[in-house]
Amino acid sequence: TSSYCILKLSRVASNHRLWAAFVITFKFISFISIMFYWRITQEVQDKILHYKLPTEVKCPPSPTALSNWHPSSPKNIYFVETSERTNPNFLFMCSVESAARIHPESKIIVLMKGLMSHNKTLPKHLGISLLSCFPNVEIRPLDLNDLFSNTPLADWYLLAQQRWEPYFLPILSDACRITIMWKYGGIYLDTDFIVLKNLNNLTNVLGTQSKYLLNGAFLSFEPKHKFIKLCMQDYVANYNRWIWGHQGPQLFTRVFKQWCSVHSLQSSKSCKGVTTLPREAFYPIRWQDWKKYFEPMNSSELPKLFNKTYAVHVWNKKSQGTQLKISSKALLTQLYFQYCPSTYRIMKIYLVFEEEGKWM
Repeated sequence: TSSYCILKLSRVASNHRLWAAFVITFKFISFISIMFYWRITQEVQDKILHYKLPTEVKCPPSPTALSNWHPSSPKNIYFVETSERTNPNFLFMCSVESAARIHPESKIIVLMKGLMSHNKTLPKHLGISLLSCFPNVEIRPLDLNDLFSNTPLADWYLLAQQRWEPYFLPILSDACRITIMWKYGGIYLDTDFIVLKNLNNLTNVLGTQSKYLLNGAFLSFEPKHKFIKLCMQDYVANYNRWIWGHQGPQLFTRVFKQWCSVHSLQSSKSCKGVTTLPREAFYPIRWQDWKKYFEPMNSSELPKLFNKTYAVHVWNKKSQGTQLKISSKALLTQLYFQYCPSTYRIMKIYLVFEEEGKWM
């Protein structure tokens, strides 16, 4: 009996050792991946900051809208910068410029957390200077305490500031977009979109990233919509700070399935007043194929490629730091040239060459 007990204990100990080894290995890999994410992000930001760009720009002639359609009730369009940075990069500038040109009837609101310490005066940066040229663009401080007040996310935000969050900026952005939609309604866009068509006719809409996943990089909702309230509640109830995208694409996918009482996104594209548009609407190029933006393309192919597209998502998390040759026929270059010509001209004049290429 004693030998049997010893054998059983040794087996239990062995199983525990295997389990402990698995847990330690998993945590180590997670830690390394998080450190790698932050290192890459910081390296790219540091390299971008090395460029000696002017702080002011001469405003271009008053832009002519690319769209002549004026809806009866234009929506506000929101962009959000949750880091302390107040110097938008060229893709950020292009995103806002393209939205401003396509929607002259709309107010384009750029919310920047870093402006909270600037005493109501805008800093002198190239991007701020250019975007201020557009009469329908407003650049405001992002007051997070005020934004989250009287919402389910208020307590979460207080707690999140007191602990280490490996993906804090992305999940903070996720929190901001659903709160903005809940409180104010309108349109939200990530700062790595280039807008091609007027978005004002889209209401209570989000985009499909793949057949398994929705994405909140574009949102258009009425204020106080029940779907967005459900998103805020899910954000808190199912919060997981360790999984990338859990509070973003996965959240919208979970909530939409719950909203429509379905197990698959293929089962429903629209229910109870909320619509999901097909991938071509906002994500015509998959994130796995992001390099296509930097590959040459015949200009005659663009209308066919983006025939069903409202705005193109450039997947900046993947593409940031990739060199863009401004003189090339790269797809992204052509999008800059057509939809944010002022940003494009500044890139041509001021961007420092590095190995005959240019940073976005």
